[in-house]
Amino acid sequence: MKPMTLILSRVYPPLKKGRGDFLHTQGRQIPLSPPLSKRLCRNCHSEPKAKNLLHATARKSRSFAYAQDDEPGNFAHCDTVSKGEGRKRSRAAVFRKQVGLLLLAFAILSGNVISAQETLETPTSKVERKNRAPVSREILRVKLPKPQESRLKNGLTVLILEDHRAPFVTMQLSIRGAGALFEPANRVGLTRATAQMLHEGTPTKNSLQIAEAIDRLGASVSAGSGFGSSETVLSASGLSNNLDAWFGIAADILLQPSFPNEELEKYKQREHVQLRQQRTNANFLTSERFNRAVYGDHPAANVAPTAQSIDALTRDALTQWHRERYAPQNAILGVAGDVRAKELLPKLEKWLAPWKRTELTTPLPQNPEPLRARKVYLVDRPNSVQTTVALGNIAIDRRSPDYIPMLVMNQIVGGGATGRLFLNLREEKGYTYGVYSDFSALRYPGPWRAGGNMRTEVTADALAEFYNEIRRIRDEKVPADELEASKRSIAARFALSLEQPATVLGLALLRKQYGFAPDYWDTYPSKILAVRAEDVQRVARKYLHPDAMQLVAVGDAGKIKAVLEKYGRVELFDSDGRALGGPAS
Repeated sequence: MKPMTLILSRVYPPLKKGRGDFLHTQGRQIPLSPPLSKRLCRNCHSEPKAKNLLHATARKSRSFAYAQDDEPGNFAHCDTVSKGEGRKRSRAAVFRKQVGLLLLAFAILSGNVISAQETLETPTSKVERKNRAPVSREILRVKLPKPQESRLKNGLTVLILEDHRAPFVTMQLSIRGAGALFEPANRVGLTRATAQMLHEGTPTKNSLQIAEAIDRLGASVSAGSGFGSSETVLSASGLSNNLDAWFGIAADILLQPSFPNEELEKYKQREHVQLRQQRTNANFLTSERFNRAVYGDHPAANVAPTAQSIDALTRDALTQWHRERYAPQNAILGVAGDVRAKELLPKLEKWLAPWKRTELTTPLPQNPEPLRARKVYLVDRPNSVQTTVALGNIAIDRRSPDYIPMLVMNQIVGGGATGRLFLNLREEKGYTYGVYSDFSALRYPGPWRAGGNMRTEVTADALAEFYNEIRRIRDEKVPADELEASKRSIAARFALSLEQPATVLGLALLRKQYGFAPDYWDTYPSKILAVRAEDVQRVARKYLHPDAMQLVAVGDAGKIKAVLEKYGRVELFDSDGRALGGPAS
């Protein structure tokens, strides 16, 4: 078996006395023999379970084991060492031996002979960080290819980005006005159901025939609409030499879905199962209550359908939504890959000719109103060993001139493993395996939010540190080196993302949808690098309001309710969303 590559790092103090030591890695590569590599953990869990956890990643492109993905909030977690009860002693012995060899190899490579005990006691404050590689500003200068823009006779806007490096084509159709933001309050989930049922049948093919035809071509076709979105998106991709065939299938399910009753019943069953599963997940319960807290009656408050709205789905309702909301004059079709615009446009006119223009307009609902006072919400999960928290408030929309300074500010506070929240609550205090912040900026103002999971007994201390970091970013200017590292991280990640034509196409669609200037993405890195410490502090003071942030916690109410009462009157809910002593909300 091929040895696994381990990225060596540093040793963290134990999260809790008596729970054991946690070895994290970064910086150097050492092959591990198969017995140890097989035992690397599956997921960072909510509480320490094994006495020794070896955290690592096989992704060589990441500079640290608990690596951050391309977007805030998505992280590459580690694997858990499994220990069978019957082999506990023998496996523990093998593990100790392997760790000893690992530490010895590290000492040899670093040129310093140190004992394992000395390593495990290294204080956090003395660790030298080496995960901030220099990035040339020349690399951060980008100039994106400009897609050719056209408009079909039915009003559909088309963006075509030619790229002949590979015989592959990807398409994305964004239909404004067909998103969940516009669905009736008593039909939550109608938009998603319509999108996901498109490929379940047409007048000439059933769902199995559609799936087999797509598979034979080596293509993919999918559709969806997220909660809070103003759009439904249909995506398709495949080889350029059979473009006509797979795009024909995509056009057929877009224009002639039959929404067969038998498939709809199967869909409703799946939705019920998923909803029951979600209600056992603390992160889902936190998001559900947080969205309702910050958005109130705004449609973006919904994060999932209800059991009642699932039952209310009918073929007639889906058919009507599709007929009324899927309008070509409100849509943008992006195409990227091995195509020629002059050849493709006539085909698009032919394939999409049956899609007729309508009179539908898509004004957005009124923006959500920021709340002026803090409210505290607690979802009770009896016997939970951890507390999941979220706190935040409505901030900005995507067109705001403060978007880029806000992006930098968020990166500093909690945009990843180098964010202040992570360094404070995880590295220094060991309260949690991960804690982050992010913000949502769409066509309407969305919230800035910080949160994470921590052990129940440290809930009070962890909450205090959340508020300390929020006040710190408001009250103090960011040091120059910290600001520079955060800006460099954002700009470099953006530059590296441009390797794929689909990414460039997505940026072109975003620019068109929001009406940004033609050079918006070309100047994006320079605008990030131009953010000053004064800009960061200004947006923090303007948009982060600790005394008006909505605070949500999910955990054992018997143990944490008194902690939360220090921040205000607590509104209590169960895991089904019902206010305890009142109706569901």
